[in-house]
Amino acid sequence: MDNKNQNSLHHVVIVGGGAGGLELATKLGDSLGRKGKAMITLIDKTKTHVWKPLLHEIAAGSMDPDKHELNYLAQAHWHHFKFRLGSMDNLDRAKREISISPYFDEDGEEVIPRRTVQYDTLIIAIGSTTNDFGVKGASEYSIALDTQDQAEKFHRRLHNALVRAQTQQAPVHAGQLEVVIVGAGATGVELSAELHNTTRELAAYGLDKIDPDRDIQISLIEANSRVLPALPPKLSNSVELELSKLRVHLYKGERVTEVTDKGVHTHSGRFIPSVLVVWAAGIKAPDFLHEIDGLETNRINQLVVNRTLQTTLDENIFAFGDCAACPWVGQAGESVPPRAQAAHQQASMLIKSVKCRVAGKAELPEFTYRDYGSLVNLGSYTTVGNLMGSLSGSSLFIEGLFARLMYQSLYKMHLMALHGFWSMALQTLARTITRRSESQVKLH
Repeated sequence: MDNKNQNSLHHVVIVGGGAGGLELATKLGDSLGRKGKAMITLIDKTKTHVWKPLLHEIAAGSMDPDKHELNYLAQAHWHHFKFRLGSMDNLDRAKREISISPYFDEDGEEVIPRRTVQYDTLIIAIGSTTNDFGVKGASEYSIALDTQDQAEKFHRRLHNALVRAQTQQAPVHAGQLEVVIVGAGATGVELSAELHNTTRELAAYGLDKIDPDRDIQISLIEANSRVLPALPPKLSNSVELELSKLRVHLYKGERVTEVTDKGVHTHSGRFIPSVLVVWAAGIKAPDFLHEIDGLETNRINQLVVNRTLQTTLDENIFAFGDCAACPWVGQAGESVPPRAQAAHQQASMLIKSVKCRVAGKAELPEFTYRDYGSLVNLGSYTTVGNLMGSLSGSSLFIEGLFARLMYQSLYKMHLMALHGFWSMALQTLARTITRRSESQVKLH
């Protein structure tokens, strides 16, 4: 298709290549893009995509990201949309134009200059970032797990700490091999279990001077009175029991007041020594969204949207996923929770919405969130969760093998949305075969 014909097409710009944004771009590309009915453009600040719920496994070293990342340019080529590398940092609603900041390489050289992209329909799906609530030292001395780079950075620090302890003459000192995780939500809980397993695997690979049970400590700090405070108490209790078996130190009802290069201080006066701190407490939408070009946002920078997922002040701009505050039907005054299943459901609806707009239809579908429950994976130890009954609304507690299979199926569903059933099945088979001849933990 020549540029003249492309310029006459309805231009759908999707900002953010997370699970929801990439699934949406893929489906719209396969339908509208392939048939030449619209031009679809995906913009993201990174070159590759990794499913965000896997980041704790990358951080712990139980997953090699090179084998699970997807190149955006390749996906765009296969599925009839365009990919542009960069970060959105401004919006001009009058011109229907977004601004993309310059892109620099690892040496600080400018590779791509600042540019603008015009749109007919803009869909913002840039997810969320960790909210450190302005705690002193949190941004300087702790690592969040919002991106693949951050997860890999933590793994490097963990690996270096273990190697340093192995080669030093002095005995391991307090805090040297202690990991402190702030926030006992799903990310913090899953990371603590993965770390318990992978640190012992790493120690078994020639790090004979390290006694994992004596030298490696994992601490989980939660301001609420129980872990997983957003999930049912029965699930929390089951997870706490499993973590206690792993000898993870739980500090409940403790609020972090300062993070230093030596450890973490809490409001009760407690000090937990550690040079490896992960901040996994709370979320917010990226700061640049705050009232961007007059759009309505809430206190954590989320764009306020109607049930059509259109922003309240501009019908040409949609937002979904963690960066959007969408009304939760049946829960007065509450927004749809920031979960992967919500973003997947919203992406599925937006496929229909975009097709309506391209066809010139004024009426758009409205979003109703369906909570199918939650699953928490404690690595190789166990998986627990609750499934919501679609008719009765009751909750069914599950654990063990069945829960693990359900958890694994979530990732398979994501792969199937991006590649189709047969590609997903072949990838799964190939990874199962090759995993038998590889180490079960990343060794560098």
